[in-house]
Amino acid sequence: MRLRPMTADDAPELLRLHRAPGVAEWWGSPPPGFPDDDPSATRYVIEDDGAVAGLVQYFEEPDPDYRHAMIDLFVDPERHGRGLGTQALREMIGILVRERGHHRLTIDPATANAAAIHVYGKVGFEPVGVLHRYERDHDGAGWHDCLLMEYLADRPSGAG
Repeated sequence: MRLRPMTADDAPELLRLHRAPGVAEWWGSPPPGFPDDDPSATRYVIEDDGAVAGLVQYFEEPDPDYRHAMIDLFVDPERHGRGLGTQALREMIGILVRERGHHRLTIDPATANAAAIHVYGKVGFEPVGVLHRYERDHDGAGWHDCLLMEYLADRPSGAG
């Protein structure tokens, strides 16, 4: 597994993965222009055995009084259970803490996404609290809760 910056050539496979059951369940339908739809996101491809296996992205809060980064990711459901998400998160934590200088990182999975919450806990993210009716349901009919989790660089964790 390796992380690498996303390129235009990755778009078809990332779109396919975004639409896959097991990803679409949590991410919904890809927005128009995905994966080049959000200039505020820095996106990396998760590559496994030379193939696109997922995406990890981060957003940075630029205000120095609130500086931190937020992470999101998805992994090809056919590759779940191989530790790719765990490995990708560990590498992204390294980039954000050592290279980008962040002391705090956040991630906010749906409270129903037990597998994601488990992986995030393995790399050192800890629950902060529930964000009630935080994210619109993918059918647009309602809202669901998410779990705010944080990683603090100076706190001992499983990310090493």
